[in-house]
Amino acid sequence: MARKKRAAAEINSSSMADIAFLLLVFFLVTTTIANDKGLTLKLPPNPDDIEDVDVKMSERNIFKILINSSDKLLVENEPVTDVKEIREMIKAHVLNNGRDPNLSEKPEKAVVSLKANRGTSYEMFIAVYNEAQGAYYDIYAERAGVSNAKWREISSDLSNPDNKEIYTKAREGIPMAISIAEPNK
Repeated sequence: MARKKRAAAEINSSSMADIAFLLLVFFLVTTTIANDKGLTLKLPPNPDDIEDVDVKMSERNIFKILINSSDKLLVENEPVTDVKEIREMIKAHVLNNGRDPNLSEKPEKAVVSLKANRGTSYEMFIAVYNEAQGAYYDIYAERAGVSNAKWREISSDLSNPDNKEIYTKAREGIPMAISIAEPNK
């Protein structure tokens, strides 16, 4: 008896393109894309939309920080080499309550003015801005009688009524007044 030759086994590939397409759609739909946040700053309005208002503010209430294009700091007309020094200086300025005639009159009148040059690096600007913000967070944590880590926890969960109350009391009378001045050319 003669044996018949068998045909080679084949896999039907007509639906492979459909399966690949369905897998592609599945992964596109289920994949999450990371959103980088960045700074949460409220940008100023368009200069054409601003009406001129003459604001009078005592010089002693303004804490001036200047950053040049070489990332050198000038704080209250004195050179500062370490960014970390700014935090304590801002806290002393804000919490002065009129004791030192060179510092702010009251915490609610204190303003931190941050001015950079167009050549200033983003890293330096962010480092200085973080120290300014950190000074206010330190003040709020001290007023709330909690550690900085606990303050971050409280301020990140304001849906809890207890946290909201602590947060409101700690910030009362001390607004976070950080002014970012228009950069030099």
